[in-house]
Amino acid sequence: MKRRNFLQAAGAGLAAGAVAAPAVAQSNPEIRWRLTSSYPKSLDTIYGGGEVLAKAVSEATDGKFQIQVFAAGEIVPGLQALDAVQNGTVEMCHSAPYFYVGKDPAFAFGTAVPFGLNTRQQNAWFNHGDGMTLLNELYSRFGAYGLPGGNTTAQMGGWFRKEIKTVDDLKGLKMRIGGLGGQVLAKLGVVPQQIAGGDIYPALEKGTIDAAEWAGPYDDEKLGFVKVAPYYYYPGWWEGGASIHFFINRQKWEELPKHYKAILAQAAAFTNNDMAEKYDARNPAALKRLVAGGAQLRPFSQEIMEASFKTTIELFDEISAKNETFKKIYDSMKAFRNDEYLWWQVCEYTYDNFMIRTRTRG
Repeated sequence: MKRRNFLQAAGAGLAAGAVAAPAVAQSNPEIRWRLTSSYPKSLDTIYGGGEVLAKAVSEATDGKFQIQVFAAGEIVPGLQALDAVQNGTVEMCHSAPYFYVGKDPAFAFGTAVPFGLNTRQQNAWFNHGDGMTLLNELYSRFGAYGLPGGNTTAQMGGWFRKEIKTVDDLKGLKMRIGGLGGQVLAKLGVVPQQIAGGDIYPALEKGTIDAAEWAGPYDDEKLGFVKVAPYYYYPGWWEGGASIHFFINRQKWEELPKHYKAILAQAAAFTNNDMAEKYDARNPAALKRLVAGGAQLRPFSQEIMEASFKTTIELFDEISAKNETFKKIYDSMKAFRNDEYLWWQVCEYTYDNFMIRTRTRG
């Protein structure tokens, strides 16, 4: 969906409700919000999601509703963005829900969980399954309202200083990885580290960590990981389609006029699609450049994939036994995933697999 189409639709809605200038003025109050991002400005696609939303909202309200975007560290550190929303330091943030599994492990479902949904399935579950209903029940307990606001698409498995062929090779490995993927790998011997995006390269360069995952080729190229860890693994089985959310202070959300809520929700939906499209468009060329620059592509071995899957099921069963919210969301996502892959197996995968084989044959 192009921005101009979004603006035309939003503008038409505002015009339909306009009966007189004073009424329009009263129904379109001037509002100034601040948004803190979990990402540095150097990561233009993921940080840019906040700017895309702010521009769309401003244009749809003739500048009446302004949202000022701040990069990670300008107001609060990247991993404290949701805390700033909760305590009212800012009205909203742009962040990955799985950064906050310390509050409740169920937050992971807002971004991605190991062996979960791919990008399209994630959006379908959010918007046409129980996904966002269940997640906003969770978020409301923490004073926030959530809207999907971007997706990195399927992620790579990260950068390693040495080759990783077996499960034994994982033991003792210090790796930057967020969310529940880190907990799965911990059971396989990895020492997980949660580090904000802008701090990963120095840690990898200094040897504080042995490996790091971030997103995909476009962002990874910007962060320069190939210079210090040449082995580039795939797939990132912990993030088959990683979603970024806009978290809004619940009270501030409730105070918005109804049509401002609609504009903000539509702007978030536009941002959600826009980010995924940008990554799909930019990752292929970036991957070529990385390989030309020395990146050595490696698939995770079948042994590692199978062990990771088995460990994921065990971990999720353990958490579900102690956390009713986690179990409720997990059961919903799992049922949705199983039906989706029935369809994927019949048509989507069959088509993609044929086209991939056709490409490799030239």
